[in-house]
This record gives sequence, C-alpha cells and structure tokens, in this order.
Amino acid sequence: MIRRQKPKRKLNAEINVVPYIDVVMVLLVVFMITAPMLTQGVDVELPKVGGEPVDSKDKEPLIVSVDAQGQYYVDVGGDPLKPVAMDVAVERVGKILASNPAKMILVRGDKKVSYEKVVELMAALQAAGAPGVGLVTE
Repeated sequence: MIRRQKPKRKLNAEINVVPYIDVVMVLLVVFMITAPMLTQGVDVELPKVGGEPVDSKDKEPLIVSVDAQGQYYVDVGGDPLKPVAMDVAVERVGKILASNPAKMILVRGDKKVSYEKVVELMAALQAAGAPGVGLVTE
C-alpha cells in the first residue's frame, strides 16, 4: 500500500491590510467630526463685512480679542480664556514679535465694543513692534 503524501501548502507571507484600512477610516471620520468642535477662544460677535481674506505666509496668526465688555484676551501664553490688561497683552505680543518679527497679528473685536478700545489696542500693538495689525470679520 502506497501512501500518497499531501502536497504541502506554501506559506503566505502577505499581510491582510483590510482591517487596518477600516480602522484608519473610522479614525479619520472621528477626527473630521471632532476637529471643528475643538476651536477655542473667546465668544466675540464679529462684524460682517464684505472683503477678501488676507493671504498669510505664516500659517498661524496671533489673535488678540476684545470682548463686548472691553476686556482683552491673547491666544498664547497663559490661559487664553482669561482676560488680561492691555499692557500685559501688549507685553506678550512684544515677546512673540521679538522672536518672530514677521508674525501676523489679528484683532478680533466684538461689534458691541467701542471703536476706541479696538483702535487703542491696535496702536499699542503697533508700538510693540507689530509691522501690521489686521482686523478679523465674518
């Protein structure tokens, strides 16, 4: 009696990537949904104006906000949701401009705040060394 040997199966060294693609797609959807919810900042009601957006070589501008009560907020250094005095805000911006003089500075002024507060802030930022100060609108 002759025994026939079964042919040995060849080993498959390929990786099945289909489950990994599924995981990556789920993570992508989760990040796409949660990313817009992560924006931080002070609630400021911006005035609506027609205009072209400013092209900036710098990806991340420095934003200084003025809320309806006339309080100032800087989005770097310390707590960005804690109001600071104007001289503290200008000092923080001055330190940032000392290391990066081409940094774009934007002012977010609530539409209910007096025009004087926004102009005083812009003048103080320019005195601190900002080459130009922009206004954020909707």
